[in-house]
Amino acid sequence: MATPGYGKRSTPDQHPRTAHDFAHLPPREAAIAAYVDRLPDGADISVKTLAKQLPYGQCALRTALNRLQNAGRLRRGRERLDSDTGSSRWITRTWFTRTARNDDWWAAFTRGDVPNDSEPRPPTRSRAHILLAALGRTTPSLSLSAAECASLAPLVAEWFARGANEDVVRHALTSGLPTPVHHPAALLRRRLADKLPPELPPPRPPHRILECAKCGVLGRPEALPGGVCKGCRGEHAPTRPTTLLPAPVVHARAGAIRAAMSRKREESMRA
Repeated sequence: MATPGYGKRSTPDQHPRTAHDFAHLPPREAAIAAYVDRLPDGADISVKTLAKQLPYGQCALRTALNRLQNAGRLRRGRERLDSDTGSSRWITRTWFTRTARNDDWWAAFTRGDVPNDSEPRPPTRSRAHILLAALGRTTPSLSLSAAECASLAPLVAEWFARGANEDVVRHALTSGLPTPVHHPAALLRRRLADKLPPELPPPRPPHRILECAKCGVLGRPEALPGGVCKGCRGEHAPTRPTTLLPAPVVHARAGAIRAAMSRKREESMRA
């Protein structure tokens, strides 16, 4: 694993992994991408570390990573982390995605506004539904039907959205129960509404900036298409034409300056 802040970071909303995710890439880049894709977040994916694990030299790996960046699979940059005490610090990030992204997507990701274009996942029982269905195992008086679980699940989901975990919700629903419980679904609905925690403050937008894959210069995503700055692509900004003064004007101004300096010397000698 890398030093905190320097390891692999997976981007959100990637397509499910398949055997053909990197088939369109050259063999070397495809092999490296497949290896990095299977590493956990926080793993060291620096050139030196990869060279110890893969049959490629550092120069070849550096070239391959730059090509993966140009293919929309990788971006390097920095992200500002703000603490609750008001302090902040910038850390290095290396973001990787097995789902190829274009420059517009990376620009949105840098702003914290990522479009969800991943393939739809098959419907499964929600986290809230699973909690409700399991209540009857430990507290038989709170056994619910499938329809009742489906009806109450959105209320439990709201608890999760406000920062509560399973233990908190379970304690709120099962502690201090009356004996007997005549209508478990009605009781749980009332408790979920009456004990609902307060809303969490809105999340802070991320502060991210990308860097050029070749020279490391920092810049906005719009200035780094394909992860490379204009200078490294050979697109230098046009130089501004400089207006030169005519030679007689330059000589006249120089003479005036010398004369003023002579007068000051004479005045200082008289004093």
